[in-house]
Amino acid sequence: MLNSVVLVGRLTRDPELRSTTNGTPVVSFTLACDDSFRRGPNGEKSTVFMNCSLFGNRADNVSKFVRKGSLVGVTGHLTQRKYTNKAGVEITVTEIRCDNVEFMEPKGSRAPASDNAFTQNVSEPQPQGGSLDSLDEFDPSSEDLPF
Repeated sequence: MLNSVVLVGRLTRDPELRSTTNGTPVVSFTLACDDSFRRGPNGEKSTVFMNCSLFGNRADNVSKFVRKGSLVGVTGHLTQRKYTNKAGVEITVTEIRCDNVEFMEPKGSRAPASDNAFTQNVSEPQPQGGSLDSLDEFDPSSEDLPF
């Protein structure tokens, strides 16, 4: 049997760090992932929201370094648990139990949450040797192109 999950998506809220009764850190977050299947008459994109949890020292790192809107990749497996809420109703929860969470953006690359834009400080590459002041010397029909 195989139970393996690999997802890339954005956090819908800040991660929530707690501890188990024996003191093990656990972080919970919800990941929004685009569904590759287009739905609707106009082919609208749909989004899947998955609850995720991560235990141990890596939970501390996730809670410190990612926020709502951060792009992360997770690997893990599906789990299902049941509990009875305060009203006496049995609730079943399916979630991703993460084995690993990869930070997919450089530290500090997120712009303020208000405009949801990304900024990246990239300096212009300096030409080696000669300079190319204009694109007049570039021939896009050159046979040296790999495509």
